[in-house]
Amino acid sequence: MAKRKSGINVHGIILLDKRLGVSSNKALQEVRRLFNANKAGHTGSLDPLATGLLPLCFGGATKVSALMLDDDKRYQVVAQLGVMTDTGDAEGQIIETKPVPELSLSDIHHCLDGFKGEIDQVPPMYSALKLNGRKLYELAREGQVVERKARRITIYDLVLLGFNGSNSEAPNQFKLDVSCSKGTYIRSLVEDIGHQLGCGATVTELRRIEAGQFSIDQAYTLEQLTAMSELEIHLALIDVDKPLEYLPLVMLSNQQATAINYGQSIDFDMSIIQELITTQATVRMYHDDVFLGLGEMGLDGRIAPKKLFNMTTSII
Repeated sequence: MAKRKSGINVHGIILLDKRLGVSSNKALQEVRRLFNANKAGHTGSLDPLATGLLPLCFGGATKVSALMLDDDKRYQVVAQLGVMTDTGDAEGQIIETKPVPELSLSDIHHCLDGFKGEIDQVPPMYSALKLNGRKLYELAREGQVVERKARRITIYDLVLLGFNGSNSEAPNQFKLDVSCSKGTYIRSLVEDIGHQLGCGATVTELRRIEAGQFSIDQAYTLEQLTAMSELEIHLALIDVDKPLEYLPLVMLSNQQATAINYGQSIDFDMSIIQELITTQATVRMYHDDVFLGLGEMGLDGRIAPKKLFNMTTSII
């Protein structure tokens, strides 16, 4: 049996414009093979029906992926009024249809205003949330419906981009631009809006256009990545510490960096820190402009290592 070819150490983030019809994991594996990367992960999945921005993390960047899950998101979504499916989108089975009342733009705007700000949202059955160790979508596929607790989310903005009335070529559809907090399910939001309008609704198109500080304008399609040379594709990687720029930065001396790398806490002169810190805080640590990892600043001015990034790269 031929020995399996080992991968290489790649560290960084690729912003993928995920295409329609593939799972986030399949999209990740396709790009991972282009890099022949040892370690990879994504930061919040998109349904196969959804397209758009999917940050992919390689090597040391997988250590920040959990932090990126907390990022705010922005989506554009098209929904069909009068139709409800078991999954909340067009991939599911239709479970109910209702006549759509005559709605004006004023009716739609008034409805949307009620969903802005902090709201409680019940997650859909077709989700990756777990109950007693099992994912909800596994239970849903077995025909089970279980009670789900509502979760507090924030809809920062909800803009109506278009509305087709009953006499249009694509009747009773609307398109929204949604800026929201982590944990927001757009399918559930659309369903709730449809119920509020008295006829139900389901998602027909969904595209993520922002995630944290990243935008779809920065993303590459799989075809674009495939067409790149080995050098070009590695130059497309975003630095591991880029998503952490909101954290205070500290520069360490040779002695401090050595101690941190051995897992020891260090004294630090808070008067030379670039950002003012008055309470305990997570900080980015650098030595000779090289990112070392994250530290925890205590009230006593000492920094303890929190998450170290010992990254060696073998890309070309």
